[in-house]
Amino acid sequence: MANKTQEVGGIHFPFPFTPYSIQKDFMAELYQVLEAGKIGIFESPTGTGKSLSLICGALSWLRDFEQKKHQEEARLLETGTILLSDGTEQPPSLSSSCKETPDTPRPAGEPDWVTQFVQKKEERDLVDRLKEEQVRRKKREERLQQIRHNAQLKYATRRARQEEEEMERLLRLSREMVAAGAEAEPREQLACGEEELVLAEYESDEEKGAASGVDEDEADPEEEHVTKIYYCSRTHSQLAQFVHEVQRSPFGKDTRLVSLGSRQNLCINEDVKTLSSAQLINDRCMEMQRSKHEKNRAEEEKPKRRRQEHRAACPFYSYEQLHLLRDQVLVGVKDIEQLVALGKEARACPYYGSRFAIPAAQLVVLPYQMLLHAATRQAAGIRLQGQVVLIDEAHNLIDTITSIHSAEVSGAQLCQAHSQLLQYMERYGKRLKAKNLMYVKQILYLLEKFVTVLGGNIKQNPNTQSLSQTGTELKTINDFLFESQIDNINLFKVRRYWEKSMISRKLFGFTERYGTVLAASREQPRLAGFQHFLQSLQPAVTKTPVTPVEEGEAGVPRLASPLMHIESFLAALTTANQDGRVILSRQGSLSQSSLKFLLLNPAVHFAQVVKECRAVVIAGGTMQPVSDFREQLLACAGVEAERVVEFSCGHVIPPENILPLVICSGPSSQQLEFTYQKRELPQMIFQEPKRANQVEQVLMEYSRCIKCCGQAGGTVTGALLLSVVGGKMSEGINFSDNLGRCVVMVGMPYPNIKSPELQEKMAYLDQTLPRGPGQPPPGKALVENLCMKAVNQSIGRAIRHQKDFASIVLLDQRYARPSILGKLPAWIRDRVEVKATFGLAFAAMRKFHREKSGLPS
Repeated sequence: MANKTQEVGGIHFPFPFTPYSIQKDFMAELYQVLEAGKIGIFESPTGTGKSLSLICGALSWLRDFEQKKHQEEARLLETGTILLSDGTEQPPSLSSSCKETPDTPRPAGEPDWVTQFVQKKEERDLVDRLKEEQVRRKKREERLQQIRHNAQLKYATRRARQEEEEMERLLRLSREMVAAGAEAEPREQLACGEEELVLAEYESDEEKGAASGVDEDEADPEEEHVTKIYYCSRTHSQLAQFVHEVQRSPFGKDTRLVSLGSRQNLCINEDVKTLSSAQLINDRCMEMQRSKHEKNRAEEEKPKRRRQEHRAACPFYSYEQLHLLRDQVLVGVKDIEQLVALGKEARACPYYGSRFAIPAAQLVVLPYQMLLHAATRQAAGIRLQGQVVLIDEAHNLIDTITSIHSAEVSGAQLCQAHSQLLQYMERYGKRLKAKNLMYVKQILYLLEKFVTVLGGNIKQNPNTQSLSQTGTELKTINDFLFESQIDNINLFKVRRYWEKSMISRKLFGFTERYGTVLAASREQPRLAGFQHFLQSLQPAVTKTPVTPVEEGEAGVPRLASPLMHIESFLAALTTANQDGRVILSRQGSLSQSSLKFLLLNPAVHFAQVVKECRAVVIAGGTMQPVSDFREQLLACAGVEAERVVEFSCGHVIPPENILPLVICSGPSSQQLEFTYQKRELPQMIFQEPKRANQVEQVLMEYSRCIKCCGQAGGTVTGALLLSVVGGKMSEGINFSDNLGRCVVMVGMPYPNIKSPELQEKMAYLDQTLPRGPGQPPPGKALVENLCMKAVNQSIGRAIRHQKDFASIVLLDQRYARPSILGKLPAWIRDRVEVKATFGLAFAAMRKFHREKSGLPS
């Protein structure tokens, strides 16, 4: 596709075709937001080329930023000074583009010679650092250029790697044969392979960070993070679509892009990827990486000890292989599927190879759950300091952050985890150090108290326990801790122990070993009862085949340790008291009852993102009403109002191609107000399915029906698809042209006002946010905004490109209220017609569709 470079305000924006005027405005505003380091809220309706505008606007800024930085570095290395924008010079130690802190305050009264010495040293250090960066950059560019143009070297390296793998395999077989013939005296307490289930000695309570899955000694010491753009969206399919847009853009050949995903999407080890859930895949992968290193340490530290059998290390996890894959990833833009194919060809893990490529990448594409969760960011090797973040499809960003940091555990899970951990302690208690035992007993105590506060007994089967008190109760974090009698336990220390000791994964290995297959040992009678108890809790899991996990749908996991779910709940309890609540749900039996942590203040987790990043842009096809983002997310995160920039563009369709109507009454002049008490559902033709894997089938049948319209002798005149607001049809599906000529919104999709979660959120906002003059309380505004966000997402499905046309019918008289009309997208709001009677509305629709279809009026 030809490169149609556009100049807007003196800035050159390469574009694959002549852009719309609104795309030029979008790119220019985006460029300024990134340059000034601000927070942008960008709205661009579906069909206006938002993705290309994001790509070309952001990468144009990055191109200019890198060029200016390189020029400044060259000038510094040559003259020792940096040229300011006003033409004056300053010492290099004060450069804002090369140092994160521009001015370092000096102690009052410090002698001049000390100040000068310190400044000179900073200047020398900066020059040395810039020289090192230049050398690293030159090496990287030469390496990538060599890979681009020297296929022979690539195949030679692959052959050499295969020879090394074969040699390593033979050496490993030799070592195993020698080990088999030189066994020391056996340790009768543990069965073969059981040593790895025992908790390692816990040395300290000092927090050193969560394990990332890749040893620190394997990180590349020469690779530093260049300034980059992190692009996030909701699903892998949306990310793949974005990557394809990058490929067809003028930046497709030269941009170093990395696509990040989960192990479930990127694993190429057939023995691992076929496991039934993401949790099992993650645990098996981590276990295979640990096996390699623990085996080496065991052989070095205790050579006389009986050599234990470990699971085989992953054949796709090798330092050299991963770094070769890293370089291949950076050469050319690749989506997830292409990355997996490349990993299979190179026999290197795409999951870790893509992570190794992050430091040198210019554009990193990832699901926004991976970016919005601090522990996941750290594990993935993502560093936000001084970087740019673009969050696309951000209309539900607040709900996503809330969901990620909320957690729920059932009574059955609590009892199951307690039983497993108790059996684990009885099995290995004599081999555990005192500090390990202390923390294990504290966790057992916590589990017991969690069951007690629900009204149950930890020693009885939760399926047969009936609770005397039922209903839902909501408490502050401090009140919950006090009522549970765990307020005297330092949950921060327990949480650090949980992370560092990896007790959840140790217990999972123990459960996997003894939960289904019993070893012939003196422990068998006790473990047999344990197995029977586990199976009584989840009988269907071990008997019913597991269906494939659909995107955005929770799969049914195999029997595994629920301690991992409880770990998330415990971490949530360390949230500040005012930022969350605990919901106690008692549902008859202990098994069905649950404890749920509800995050009230998502800004507490978003604050770190906006604090560390140079600039953040949240974008979507429909961002109205934006007051939620400004108040609940940005203001509460400490973002000053002047740092926030709003941009909203119109639609590319001409005004005459859309007919938005508000219909206030029906044919019998009955006022239309579909409240909960009044509304009734009509008989459906096509209905939205309950499972995500059935969506495609319903859409095919719907499309086939429409294509039959107008055929000779046919009786079909159209098709009707009814679906739930906010369901599987409300976003991400293209109802272009004849598939979406009319969208009818029946009633207003208000959330359940009686929900305890929503009521608590409303109360929290009423107490936290200021109420403007003449404005409704923040809690009431929240309910209205949630309703209108759902409406806006649904009605935007029909218009998909410049020549498309559709009518939009809002079937409820409440849509005529000014406060409601003001929350519609601007391109719809400016064209809405309110029809008091059904006859006027029907006549307007009939005229509109006959004209657009080329029929006589």
